[in-house]
Amino acid sequence: MLDRNGIAQRIAQELQDGWYVNLGIGIPTLVANYIPKGISVEFQSENGLLGMGPFPFDGEEDADLINAGKQTVTMLPGGSIFDSSLSFAMIRGKHVQLTVLGAMEVADNGDIANWKIPGKMVKGMGGAMDLVASADNIIVAMAHTNKRGQSKLLRQCTLPLTGVKCVKKVVTNMAVMDITPDGFKLLERAPGVSVEDIKNATEGRLVVEGEIPEMQL
Repeated sequence: MLDRNGIAQRIAQELQDGWYVNLGIGIPTLVANYIPKGISVEFQSENGLLGMGPFPFDGEEDADLINAGKQTVTMLPGGSIFDSSLSFAMIRGKHVQLTVLGAMEVADNGDIANWKIPGKMVKGMGGAMDLVASADNIIVAMAHTNKRGQSKLLRQCTLPLTGVKCVKKVVTNMAVMDITPDGFKLLERAPGVSVEDIKNATEGRLVVEGEIPEMQL
């Protein structure tokens, strides 16, 4: 199965030249390390950065330059820094072509839950609800199952929803899937993972058509 970097590397293959892309906290931030050769992408962070580069090398960090997850980042030539009101005007104005988010649960109709676990204190919902309400193209990066081996790809989310019917694609440590009216459509499987493994790890409706290729990273 893929590790966190493998998931990010596979999602990076979805990037297209000239896109503005928002990266959520967690696994999505790693996508900036795997931009395919020959394309130019502008990464946006909701706290007010445009033109983020890969993570800095040890000893080269700038403590004043952080992403939405409070991780130190780099800025590419021509990058800009602005206040959060302008950042969210960019998001709400649909000026971002792709949003990559982490999730605790995703339902097979595209619902996403990624901001709160009941009984656990959270500082707030962050910008995720603005992102899922405004974005037309949302890819979720997540583990296929939780630490107990239970599926996080469900028929219906059990946690408080962040957005309804908004996710377009899910990339996990086991598979790549599109969200369709019939449920999760299996497109690719991770190296060493069988279709049967994916079926057993997916609680929601899973559509399997023909031979499912292995991911090429």
